Amino acid sequence: MSRFGKEIGACDDGDVSNEFSASGSGGERTVHLDHEIAQLTKLRSSPHKLLGCVEPGRMRLPVSTVRMLAGREANYSGLGRFSSRDGCHVLSRYLPTNGPWLVDRMQSRAYVSQFSAEGSLFIAGLQGSHIRVYDVGKDWKVLKDISARNLRWTITDTSLSPDQCYLVYASMSPIVHIVNVGSATTQSIANVTEIHYGLNLSSDEDDEEFGIFSVKFSTDGRELVAATSDCLICVYDLRADKLGLRIPAHTSDVNTVCFADESGHLIYSGSDDGFCKVWDRRCFVSKGQPAGTLVGHLQGVTFIDSRGDGRYLISNGKDQTTKLWDIRKMSSDVITPSIQDDDWDYRWMDYPQDARNLKHPKDQSLATYKNHSVLRTLIRCYFSPSYSTGQKYIYTGSSDGSVYIYDLVSGAQVAKLDHHEGPVRDCSWHPVYPMLISSSWDGDIVRWEFPGRDKPTARPNRRALAGRGSRIALNALLAQANSIP
Repeated sequence: MSRFGKEIGACDDGDVSNEFSASGSGGERTVHLDHEIAQLTKLRSSPHKLLGCVEPGRMRLPVSTVRMLAGREANYSGLGRFSSRDGCHVLSRYLPTNGPWLVDRMQSRAYVSQFSAEGSLFIAGLQGSHIRVYDVGKDWKVLKDISARNLRWTITDTSLSPDQCYLVYASMSPIVHIVNVGSATTQSIANVTEIHYGLNLSSDEDDEEFGIFSVKFSTDGRELVAATSDCLICVYDLRADKLGLRIPAHTSDVNTVCFADESGHLIYSGSDDGFCKVWDRRCFVSKGQPAGTLVGHLQGVTFIDSRGDGRYLISNGKDQTTKLWDIRKMSSDVITPSIQDDDWDYRWMDYPQDARNLKHPKDQSLATYKNHSVLRTLIRCYFSPSYSTGQKYIYTGSSDGSVYIYDLVSGAQVAKLDHHEGPVRDCSWHPVYPMLISSSWDGDIVRWEFPGRDKPTARPNRRALAGRGSRIALNALLAQANSIP
């Protein structure tokens, strides 16, 4: 019997009051999150109190757009316009689910899919040594076509500087390379048409070379933080042009790392050891230990996204879940026995069915979202944009070729974007517009919008069609194909 089978009873004894399972079919019970973040989310995405009030005995429903516009004309907010929460209430109802429209079709696997902070640029990183930077406002014109230097295996991550002048990219090498995105050169071939300056994150103490899974600029653009396969977190000081900090952070590969907020003091990390850790640089020199550890994933952590407030984060795990965390619930010096199945490898094996309903006996997460699959590669998850949705949703790629969108508070699956024929490792929601880009191992980079324009231009999803036995669906597809000139 596998270790999963042995520990079902132990894992089911934990407190499940704050956990729910997201389900698109409606067959599972949905429990609303009862926590401070639920109230904060409602405050950021609910309408003015005069518009949101209901008569006694009537169900509270989302306020219609027409009523919101009427309230704006009546100046209910006193601002003469929509308040930020009113705007989020309207915009968050229009999800980017129409499409897809083809942005680009590549001959290699897509690993990275990222909008710039204000949404004018889009970056796609591919296994075939290519990184493309698109100008979103100029009909997705390729602004920069970068051929990577010393690529090992694939582009694992990219990060754009806050001023949008420089792009760093990483692969399975201790060298991070930096490119001038603002130069006039479109074809940026490493050290041929442009210099790709290398930043060495290794030291003389390293016995062998390591790879970098994640790299991020700080908000002020002065530092880079990186997660390595050598169990380390590295912080590179760009002004001094030297490695400023090396933290022996975990007992296995560090798959993901990010700054918690604009201050740059707090760093979040996630690892194959199953832990999310919080690091406070203000006390690291004297303490040398994490500020705390968040326990709850049954398998390795593939990605972390910060809400940006230094308090909340979400993580994707190889236990096929996304979890929501409050760092105020973290523990110090956590020593917990591993309950991972050492015989299971997410890269080529399906997740054991008897493990899907297990719960860690010391789970500290606020909520758990599950329907998507985290297999084959380090699948990424994110909070939806603050400007347009008030971070009301979380969304994630999936190894089944889809993008899943969940309601943060209720846990309900509100949308599933189904097109790709390979794992969607990364996806990115535009910070302002109802637009989402998904990229996949099938080489397609596609755009989802609301409401969208004309007819979708991306090829039909053969995987989805194979599951349909309906003659009506087939006829509809043929009619659509015949209408294309």
